[in-house]
Amino acid sequence: MLKRPIGNVLHRVTWSANSPLLRRCKSSGRTPWRQDTTPEPSVFVEENFAKHTLFVLDVGKRTIKFSFIGLLSLGIISAAAYEGTHQWVEHVELAPELDEEVKRWGWNDETEKWSGDTVKGGTDSALGFKGRHTVRAAWMAYNWGVGYSTAVIGSEAAPGEGLAGPGGLRVIDASMQRTEDFLSSALSMAESRSSHLHPQTIAQLAARHAGVLERLGAQSLQNSKAEYERAWVGLSGQGLGAARIAVKLGDIYSRLGQAGDAITWWSKAVQLTRGEVPEVFEALPAVLGPPPESPGAQRVLSTTLVSLSAFYAKSGQLQQAQAIEEASLSMLRSIEPPASLASVSPPHTLHSLYLLQRSSLISIHLAEVLHAQRKPLVSSIQYLTSAAEYSERVARGLTGHPLPTSDTSSSKSLPRDASPLPAYTSSRSMTKAAFSLLRDARRTSAEAWNLIGILNETQGKNLPVALQCYERAVNWAGVFDEESESMQPGEGTLESDWAVFLGNYTRAKRLVEQK
Repeated sequence: MLKRPIGNVLHRVTWSANSPLLRRCKSSGRTPWRQDTTPEPSVFVEENFAKHTLFVLDVGKRTIKFSFIGLLSLGIISAAAYEGTHQWVEHVELAPELDEEVKRWGWNDETEKWSGDTVKGGTDSALGFKGRHTVRAAWMAYNWGVGYSTAVIGSEAAPGEGLAGPGGLRVIDASMQRTEDFLSSALSMAESRSSHLHPQTIAQLAARHAGVLERLGAQSLQNSKAEYERAWVGLSGQGLGAARIAVKLGDIYSRLGQAGDAITWWSKAVQLTRGEVPEVFEALPAVLGPPPESPGAQRVLSTTLVSLSAFYAKSGQLQQAQAIEEASLSMLRSIEPPASLASVSPPHTLHSLYLLQRSSLISIHLAEVLHAQRKPLVSSIQYLTSAAEYSERVARGLTGHPLPTSDTSSSKSLPRDASPLPAYTSSRSMTKAAFSLLRDARRTSAEAWNLIGILNETQGKNLPVALQCYERAVNWAGVFDEESESMQPGEGTLESDWAVFLGNYTRAKRLVEQK
């Protein structure tokens, strides 16, 4: 066992005995360990207060720092999403049509133009940053909506603006109103830059503005008419684009009760599609002659003839209406339809179905005119049956559902979720035309079958046949609601029309069951 040197031990003892700590302990009477472990209270509080203050300040600084970073990131993400959406609309939704078959049948000209060169697509670069964003915002509001479908304005609103609501309030379409606001701003910006814009930019924006105003209500018709006339001037009254504007102007003048101006504009539309028309439109011959070669011109002309037919029928000019309708049907039937819809391209098929639907509408007008002239019921029923079958063929051709056979129920309509085939919905130029055509075909078929039922019921002894017709009308106009387990009006069916269809069916069914 090793022993430490005695000198080192004595040295340590001597140092410890003379240390200041030992002297302080002796004077205070406290032991060293208690003095060393018990600090002064004031020092302890001050140190802890300082530590807590620094901690709070550090937390606050970090909170502000991360909040600023979060807000900055949120702003960057929002700005990127906003601009990304606009670029999507610019380069995808407003992209030019590239399908040559679609362009061959003129469906690219049927789409709504939102300024700029149609070959290049997008918005007019001369509108500037703000102007182009305003046009795109109008497109978004028009096509995507604004998150709510209606808006309420005060009772001091002009009469006819929107639909009447409780307490004198007016209900308007919020999406259309928002679109109108954007288009008004875009047109103001375009006018200030008119010398730098594409020649058709202002005309295209004015036409879109007019269409939106037309949908806002009767009070906006005057403003809509002025905008369409502005678009007509911008297009120099030439081409099929101007012909479409002329048809719209004729329809608006007719709604305003200005028959002479309406006929003038419809005459201009016919001139632009056919090249020749008598100065006095009432002297239009019973034979319209061969149809125009252009598919687009054929569609514009058929639409014009439908408007003329409806105008003469409603105004009581029954003989003139009959002459126009018979000549129109003769001309439309002279256009050779495809032997089979499956053997031609989708643009060709859509064109054929479009003309067939116009034939259906004119057939209904002619049946009503013949009935008003007290012609035999068999003639009216024949034209109505043709109209109903034409519209059913259009609806089934658009959705790909086969026509009914002898083995299937003749009253069975399309399924509730039936929509146009992907061949149409995948094309930006044809999708809206296909959906509109399907809606019109459903409505026309329901109307035709309802009228056939009425004519059969008036004969007294054909009530079971009338019931079958009413049933087909209800099936085409409505859809089965699983929640209420009852038939409800389908998309595009007015409540007033639905009440008539369902009322006739219910009454006829009750009378048949009572026998």
